[in-house]
Amino acid sequence: MSQTENSTSKTVKFLYSYGGKIVPRPTDGELRYAGGSTRVLAVDRSISYAELLVKFVESCGSSMILKCKLPTEDLDVLVSVKSDEELDIVMKAYERVSPESKIRAVLFPMKSVKKISAPSSPVSCFDFPSISKRNPPPQCRISSAAYPVVGYPRGLSSDLHSIVVGTKRGKTQVSIFFL
Repeated sequence: MSQTENSTSKTVKFLYSYGGKIVPRPTDGELRYAGGSTRVLAVDRSISYAELLVKFVESCGSSMILKCKLPTEDLDVLVSVKSDEELDIVMKAYERVSPESKIRAVLFPMKSVKKISAPSSPVSCFDFPSISKRNPPPQCRISSAAYPVVGYPRGLSSDLHSIVVGTKRGKTQVSIFFL
């Protein structure tokens, strides 16, 4: 078996941490990972970036951003890994320095998407030219056979009593009755 075949079929171990922080050690100031969880994950050397992230998600329970410590650096230098090529570069760096050592990885939670609160009135998120901006939105009742409607507004019906909503399957018409 050639050296190339051997390096592509061997197991690689990740020593990964998540849910904590990188902090200086009180005694000497050297950086360490405190809190959270630290685990070892053994995977085939040929694993793809996407497959590795799936394994981390299964372990951590949520989507994470992968950053790895280079073998000759401290925890203050973490390299973001976002592709198969970058993962391969990190693996090769560890193989050059110490083929049997575990790849040190730190997982960070993905930044949460800003939450958007529901409008105070079902029609307040639409701009109806006939409704004055100074008057409060009228009370209304929404009627639809497919309630709740999931999609995005595409326009008004010709009688201005229905909103046409775009969905994956086409258009759905939602009727609004003003009280």
